[in-house]
Amino acid sequence: MNGTPRIQLIHATPLSISPITESFTRLWPEVTTYNLLEDSLTADLQRARGDIRAMTPRFTSLVQYALGAGANGVLFTCSAFGPAIEAARAGIGQPVLKPNEAMIEEALALGRRIALIATFQPALAPIAQEFAEAAAGKYPDLQIASHFVEGAWPALQAGDVKTHDSLIADVCARAADSDVICFAQFSMTSALASAQAASGRPTLTTPDSAVRKLKALLNR
Repeated sequence: MNGTPRIQLIHATPLSISPITESFTRLWPEVTTYNLLEDSLTADLQRARGDIRAMTPRFTSLVQYALGAGANGVLFTCSAFGPAIEAARAGIGQPVLKPNEAMIEEALALGRRIALIATFQPALAPIAQEFAEAAAGKYPDLQIASHFVEGAWPALQAGDVKTHDSLIADVCARAADSDVICFAQFSMTSALASAQAASGRPTLTTPDSAVRKLKALLNR
């Protein structure tokens, strides 16, 4: 495409902003990114008792807002909302990415035994379902092991990154029999080095995978 692409980043928590900004700075510094924080989404999902599709109108409005503001591509960084994002992007010509889809593609290229790690428990089921849908008809031997890291999310919210990273690394060490470890949330990326060292397995993060995919789509 001509000119500098404009990417709208849409967050459900401010904790996602720094990781994705760092990934763009490192992997695609030429792009222009903008942040939209809608931090009522997580609480509203909990009030909806986990009914993600009930959130679809909210996500449709967010996509339309981003495109109306001139975005060439949209990236959601809130991992728990995959089905609502998919419904909201139907019929949209510009790239609108779910947070996890690029990571899922990269993970399936590395192996079939996937360890999925999350610090926000509602993120696990939607991402496991996304893996199953991506593998359907192609990878019948897919094995997903989902791991919730108790205490890591509150630690990060309190600013205790060291404890957050240590708890994640401990769980990843127990997933050393997997082909690849996948972090389910953008906010987890600070634990990448320690988690990979603890497990000895390839470890993927949603921000890096998403940036690589957006760059490929918009540079075609």
